[in-house]
Amino acid sequence: MSNSGVDPEIAGLKVMVIDDSKTIRRTAETLLKKAGCDVVTAVDGFEALAKIADNKPDIIFVDIMMPRLDGYQTCALIKHNQLFKKTPVVMLSSKDGLFDRARGRIVGSEQYLTKPFTKDELIGAIKSHAKH
Repeated sequence: MSNSGVDPEIAGLKVMVIDDSKTIRRTAETLLKKAGCDVVTAVDGFEALAKIADNKPDIIFVDIMMPRLDGYQTCALIKHNQLFKKTPVVMLSSKDGLFDRARGRIVGSEQYLTKPFTKDELIGAIKSHAKH
């Protein structure tokens, strides 16, 4: 096993990260690229919806608090689309609330991660939900 950080279990998977924070997008992208994932980012739900069709991600991470279209609305739109409803969606939130978790489940998200997330949490979520 080489020490490059590439994780053969998730290498080659296409991951989308939707967050209006440049820092979060950059952090997630750096971590995931090191693990061997193909990463697509979007600043909000509108940009994400345009990119999902072109990129067909294996898993999507979406921030809850975003302008224009929040994470719940974005997740609901993804899950209502016949082509993408099976795509796993993981919600990202800076607050760890029961209400937020429940609401995330209602719109069809697979998991909920609290920010700041760790590399292990991100990769663990991909391993749990995304299939090669």
